[in-house]
Amino acid sequence: MGARVITFGEIMLRLKSPGHERLLQSPFLEATFGGGEANVALSLAQFGLDVAFVTALPENTLGNACMGELRRWGVDTSKILLSGQRLGIYFLETGADQRPSKVVYDREESAFSRLCPGDLDWASILAGADWLHITGITPALGQNLADVSIEAFQEARKRGIMVSCDYNYRSKLWKYGKQAPEVMRQLLQHVDVGIANEEDCQKSLGIELNMDMATGHLQENKHRFLAQRVLEQFPLLKMQAVTFRESYSADHNGWAAVLHDRNNFYSSQKYQIHDIVDRVGGGDSFAAGLIYSLLTRNDPQWALDFATAASCLKHSISGDYNRIGIHEVEALMEGNGSGRIQR
Repeated sequence: MGARVITFGEIMLRLKSPGHERLLQSPFLEATFGGGEANVALSLAQFGLDVAFVTALPENTLGNACMGELRRWGVDTSKILLSGQRLGIYFLETGADQRPSKVVYDREESAFSRLCPGDLDWASILAGADWLHITGITPALGQNLADVSIEAFQEARKRGIMVSCDYNYRSKLWKYGKQAPEVMRQLLQHVDVGIANEEDCQKSLGIELNMDMATGHLQENKHRFLAQRVLEQFPLLKMQAVTFRESYSADHNGWAAVLHDRNNFYSSQKYQIHDIVDRVGGGDSFAAGLIYSLLTRNDPQWALDFATAASCLKHSISGDYNRIGIHEVEALMEGNGSGRIQR
């Protein structure tokens, strides 16, 4: 299956109100699973890579159902630790027009949140791996998980494994007495490929830049400068990708990205995405597209274009996961975005 990728993080039960209803407007919730690193793993499996997802799950009906779902999509679950009593939950209300989407977390005391250094055998987990991916969500959950993330990164670097991190700033999660930059700047000392939007760079890393984060209007020179600032402050980073979203409403976004590899600066095509079905997991689908491309082709521009197109298509898929294959992404890259029926 080619390159092997390991992703590490929490997967949760996702409970969503139907359609665009408010939470509990009617007595129904749609139950699926999702979480940043799991979303990346599933996308990479669809692209044909050998990918294992590492987490902790309770050995009960919910944990077993979650593992079954991951296996169904081709993700290796053999490295998952069965421990604890609880699977974390997040509730989602999908916005429309000028009403934004909302997330409510119920993940305290989950099996994953109780992981500590030494609980996972990273030498065994990373044996034969080419790439390790973690997001900034994991160290936001507690000092113990920040320490486990460092443990994983250090083992990966010792083995010469590429490390990527999506900074993923989540204001609702940083509650254990440390500010995000205190922790994330330490983590970035071990990362090869950084992935973020402009808000993540500023709030996760404490890099201040006068950018409009509310609407995310394309400011290519500022995005170039932002990527350069990150690379300057973290000399071991090989490249920095920055996505940007022009938010006209909950249903209409512009979507594009840039990539700086220290030698060159690349810009993607910009997509106008109307009638968004589900934007949750959009950043994860970008990360998966970038990881896949960098592992399979030595072409940063193509990698950026593939990642941006893959993420654009995710906005048409309900649920956290990007259920999209390589040929569909390549078709959009080649200009086949009309949405006409294929017979």
